Amino acid sequence: MPDVIAFAGHQIHVCRYREAGTLLRWLGRDLREQVVLDVAGGDGYWAAQARRRGARAVSVDLARRKMLRGRLLRHAPALVEGDALRLPMLDGTVDKVMSICAIEHFDDGPAALREMARVLRPGGELVMSADCLSRRAAWPALFEAHRRRYHVQRTYTHGGLTELLDGCGLEVREHSYQFRGRAAERGYLSLSAHGGRFGFNAAAPLIPLVSLSDRREPNTRGSIVLLRARKRGA
Repeated sequence: MPDVIAFAGHQIHVCRYREAGTLLRWLGRDLREQVVLDVAGGDGYWAAQARRRGARAVSVDLARRKMLRGRLLRHAPALVEGDALRLPMLDGTVDKVMSICAIEHFDDGPAALREMARVLRPGGELVMSADCLSRRAAWPALFEAHRRRYHVQRTYTHGGLTELLDGCGLEVREHSYQFRGRAAERGYLSLSAHGGRFGFNAAAPLIPLVSLSDRREPNTRGSIVLLRARKRGA
């Protein structure tokens, strides 16, 4: 039952299914003997998906209640209570880092990126996503409602993250925006502002329409930005 509940909460979701699915695809299907760290991983559900692919998966988060739920998952990763700004890992001990729409909530996002880079081994990879909301100025009330509801401290673009990661010794290899079109981005913000607790879950049937819309739009802006980067020095 815990896996069914977690599946419903994480996979039946208008953006998380495609977003996390892309990041997991970038991680690779065979993760045997690799240490995969999910930063701000909540209950560890997505780290558990990496463990299913053979990884020695670790999820770090400050939300103890979520981690207690995560221990009941069939493929539960190692669940560690810790701060993304002070990761409880030694330098260069992680093969791959994953972080799903977390950095925008941190008080100091650049410091969190430096920590992710620190624990990565040379040649290791970071896959991550972040709120971008490139047209937020067009709907200030919707964005403000989103910001307050989800405690968003800062939004990030591909260019801004590329610059920050370069300063941490990581080279961006690939990126993708989701909810690229104007209507899709407004829909995302509207769901966030007015959709209630389960708004994003109830909108899951719209996934194919959003995906089709994204394919028709240039990969230059959107609600969410995803990146894959590699640490230099291998």
